[in-house]
Parts: sequence; C-alpha cells; structure tokens
Amino acid sequence: MRSILKRTKFTAKSGGRPPAAVEISPEGVLAAALAGARSRHGADSARAYAFAPLPEGALVPAIDTPNFHAPDAVVSAIRSALGEVAPHTRAVTLILPDTLIRVFVLDFDSLPTKATEVVSVVRFRLRKMVPFDVEPAGVSYQVLSQGESEYKVLAAVIPGPILAEYESAVRNAGYEPGAVLSSTLAALEVADSTHGVLAASLGARSITTTVASGNDLLLYRTLDLPPDPTARAAEIARSIAVASAYFEDKLGAPPERLHYAGTQSPVEFAESIGNPSLPIVEWAARPEEGALTSLPQTSFAGVQGALAGAS
Repeated sequence: MRSILKRTKFTAKSGGRPPAAVEISPEGVLAAALAGARSRHGADSARAYAFAPLPEGALVPAIDTPNFHAPDAVVSAIRSALGEVAPHTRAVTLILPDTLIRVFVLDFDSLPTKATEVVSVVRFRLRKMVPFDVEPAGVSYQVLSQGESEYKVLAAVIPGPILAEYESAVRNAGYEPGAVLSSTLAALEVADSTHGVLAASLGARSITTTVASGNDLLLYRTLDLPPDPTARAAEIARSIAVASAYFEDKLGAPPERLHYAGTQSPVEFAESIGNPSLPIVEWAARPEEGALTSLPQTSFAGVQGALAGAS
C-alpha cells in the first residue's frame, strides 16, 4: 500500500517524504536515514539506524493530556538518535504511537476538487467520531477509491495540542517535521498487499491490527492493552482472532500468514496468540547492517515504511 496520506497539514511536501525518519515511543527514539550514512564500522550503508532509550515514564502516550513528563529527556533522545544517523537534511518524517492518531475509512457521495476543501469536508465528518476537538486537530486524508457517485477516503486525525507537543520536541532537537504518520500507517508502505495482508503491530501499551488488499485498507483497529500479563495475552489473542475472521469474511479465504512487528520477538508473539495454524512472519526484518547503536527488540516497520516513501 503506497502513498498513505496526501499532502495536508501533517504530511510531507510534494516530491516525497524526507530521507530520514524518527519514531518516538515510550521505550525510546528510533532513527533511520537513507544512503550515505555511516555504518558502525565506518563503511557506507544503504540505511543507518540508531536508538536512544527514554527513562521509564518520560513519555506516556495520551490524546487528552500532555505526553511528555520529562521533555528535556525526549528532546535529548531525538537529538542523540538523529545525530547518530546524520541525515543530510533537517526535515524528518515523524512517526508517532498508533494510539495518538485516529484512523477511519469514510464513504462520500462526492468530494470537492481542491485538497483544502476536502480536508474541511473530512474534518466536518470527523466531528462526532473522535473524543476531542477536531477544529484545531491535524487532519489528513487519501482517496482510496472512487466511482461515479462514491468515494472511499482514508482519514487520519490527531489532537492539535498533542501534534504540537511532538513537533516542538523535534524542532527543539534541531530538526523539522516534514511529515507525520502513525507507526502502522507508515509500516503499510512495506506491506505487499496484492493478495491481501493481515498485520499486527504490538507496542508496550497497545496493539494495532490491519487488513489491506491492494490499495484498499479494510481494517485498522487500535486497542489499549491491560497491564496484567494474563489479561494482556488474552486481549492480544482476541484481537488477532477478530482480525483473522474479518480477513476471511472480506477476502473469502483465511489468511495464510500474519505480518508482525513489535516489542515481543516473533516467537514470543506466536506463543501469545496460540494459533499454530497461522504462521508469523516479520513485517520488516531487523536490520543486519547500518546499526550505529545497539538496537532493542522493537518494530522497524515504521521507519522502513517511512523511508520507502522518501524522495
């Protein structure tokens, strides 16, 4: 699935996204940059990766309260990770936790021809669909399909104050947010959905399941996970079962595999969902080259997807 969001308030300028990306999560900041960056041993690498950890509690994703409980630590981690990969420009794609960005697939009978007017129409539709004020929010969209009297639109929205908080941190670190995406929307850039894709992105506090087919996003569902390990495992298994059933219902056949990225290893994740008939494949493989720091068990699909759409 390509070109997830069109150019609006919180996407890239025309000509492609920046050749560097930074994903901010409660665990830390993961940065990546395209060609020309150093490898750990001094040789050139097609991509470079670096990670800077955050102290426990420094960042707590939420849509209704400030996320940064230690702003200086977040800014320092952004500066450190991006400094390691040494991007050629100040502009970076900013990747945020899925729980901050609400994603919807909307149907319209017609749409204006001007992008700014489409955003206004989408913003109006979202007013009663999200638990925050849409007027100051960051809103973006992509037309997934259109007919003579039907438009299917992918819309993404994030509370204005939350978007400003993250963008300010990037600027305070010396860089400029050229595009903003949720982790899973970015990851969809590296998913070959020609024959249908079932995917799951597991964070420390949430799970997002998606079903995509061609250029169509059939399912995008983010759920907060309970802290209790037993309840957490049960919720993960339930989420995968629901998404698998949805895949079969919409595409007429059960999924052959599950594309996975997250804070657990693929083996641990497979054990947690308890479905041996559903093979687990890595959504985006852990980098074998270009690591400039030690890299934790995390999802690399978001930054790889962001760079896949870079100019």
